[in-house]
Amino acid sequence: MTRPATGGRSHAALPSVFGELSGRRTMTDVVYEQLRAAIVDLRIPPGEPLREADIAQGLSVSKTPVREALGRLEQDGLVELNSFRSAVVTRYTARDLQEIYELREIIEVAAARSAAESMSERGLADLGHVASECLRLNDEGGGPELVRLISEFDTVLFEEVRNRRIRAILDNLAAHLARIGRLTTEIPGRIEASVHEHARIYEAIRDRDPENAERFMRQHIRSVRDDQLRALPEPGRER
Repeated sequence: MTRPATGGRSHAALPSVFGELSGRRTMTDVVYEQLRAAIVDLRIPPGEPLREADIAQGLSVSKTPVREALGRLEQDGLVELNSFRSAVVTRYTARDLQEIYELREIIEVAAARSAAESMSERGLADLGHVASECLRLNDEGGGPELVRLISEFDTVLFEEVRNRRIRAILDNLAAHLARIGRLTTEIPGRIEASVHEHARIYEAIRDRDPENAERFMRQHIRSVRDDQLRALPEPGRER
């Protein structure tokens, strides 16, 4: 797992985690998107302090959009604010993971069943391509592209979810699931297990077998959850 930054890390290096700014949105939107992406991608790891002045300087903006962006990230559950105009990137506790995976199981099991019942031929072909590429790359030793494709599997699966309320919940969870997924890839054997679990889910969807699609998705989610809980640092188990 990625270890939280220690006190010896220089905050002068913080601006290097950001990309280029875009003028197409409000400055608050841009700062929010930059920070959110850096947190989800683990370029800013759990436990890292975020100081308004450092961020404003690094992005060449005033403190106001930074403060507003941090407020939005707090609502997303990605940072914790304090009274000194600074924030800390949230860590996941055992309770956090239990709650997230409980919700994930409800939503994603339903999505897998729905896909088996009504996924379009194009969606099925895209999902099959991702699943087969994951197996190929896993046989060749993995790498960053395999990690990306494992995440892409869920993206393709959820693209055809028609229920707007389910989509809203998925969108709300997306940042946490992506960040947890990146933390999970460092667990020995987890990537290989996910590849084969996804293959079984795809085969059930391809065969239009909603019962097995539901069963295999539930098994996958619980397997990832259990691995993540076992890998959680001991201090994070306190709540």
